[in-house]
This record gives sequence, C-alpha cells and structure tokens, in this order.
Amino acid sequence: MTQNQTLQSPVPRGATEDKTGIAVGAGPVDVDAYIDFQCPFCKQFELNSRNVIDRLLDREMIRFIRHPMNFLDAMSANHYSTRAAAAAAAAADGDRFHEYSYALFQSQPPEGGFGLSDDQLITLGRVVGVADPSFAEHVKSGTYVSWPSFVTARATARGVGGTPSVFVADKAIPARPDLIVAAVDRAMH
Repeated sequence: MTQNQTLQSPVPRGATEDKTGIAVGAGPVDVDAYIDFQCPFCKQFELNSRNVIDRLLDREMIRFIRHPMNFLDAMSANHYSTRAAAAAAAAADGDRFHEYSYALFQSQPPEGGFGLSDDQLITLGRVVGVADPSFAEHVKSGTYVSWPSFVTARATARGVGGTPSVFVADKAIPARPDLIVAAVDRAMH
C-alpha cells in the first residue's frame, strides 16, 4: 500500500482527519502514540503512562491519538495485532476506545501464542462498558480488520520503525511519561 492509496474499508468513529488513529480529548497539543496491542514494550508504555495521559486529558491539555499498528501479526498464530486493533476500532464506535485499549494491554497475551479469541475480545468490551449492540458483530465479522494495515502503512511512510513511538506536537520523543509532560509543556509555551 502506498502512502497515497486510500482506505477502502470503514473508519471507526473518533478517527483522525487522516484516518490513521483514534483521538480522545480536545486539548491544543497532539500526543501521537504508535502502538501494537501485542507489543510488550507498548504494554509497559501504556501501564507506566496512563495516569499522566489521563491527567493531561482531564486538564484539557492534549488530544491523545493512538495509532494501532499490526507489526507483530507474524508473532501470533491468529493475527492478533490486527484483530485486537480492529476490536479497538469497534469499541471506538461505542466511545470506549481509550478504556478498551488500556484493557487490551492489561490482558495482553504473550508473543507467539494465539492471542485473545473473538469471544474474549467481546467480553473485554463488555467489561469496559462498550454498550453499542453492534460491537460483537463488528468483532466477529472483522468490520475493521483492514484498517490496521492502512495505519501501519501510513506510519511506516512517516518513518515510524517500531512501537511504541511517541510524538508530541509532531516531534518524536522517547515513550516516557515525564518526557511527554515536558514536551507538552514546551508545546504550550
């Protein structure tokens, strides 16, 4: 897929203008996180950064944009990176993307296995409060299964070579909460 190729599948609610991520919050500074739901380093980033990200969101300082990639599909027996990202996209339709993404990292299976089943992904949605009745059908039918490949192709074209990759106001920074806070502060002043 070239950078100029258009996405031919549905785009989840809350998607950014370029259709490569899901945004939460409406603050003036964009914090972009390129993640893979099977990446153990992404899990570490998410668990370590959650309180800081949530505080910045609560203070309306940032728009937090996760770009769910599928770099690690080959590390699972059932394309877990793609399936988890597609399920997160379905959760976005029910306004629970942020909560669902965090829950996916808390429940992250080890690399090399099967990953969570569709039924487990659906149950996880119920646990975080996805009330949209079409969520389960979107997960089972794979409504958003082509979206993570589009996100990955666009991210690769941007120069993202691994996950997690974090950008604050379009500047790459290490994926650390203290550095995110410092970069947001610089961008606001």
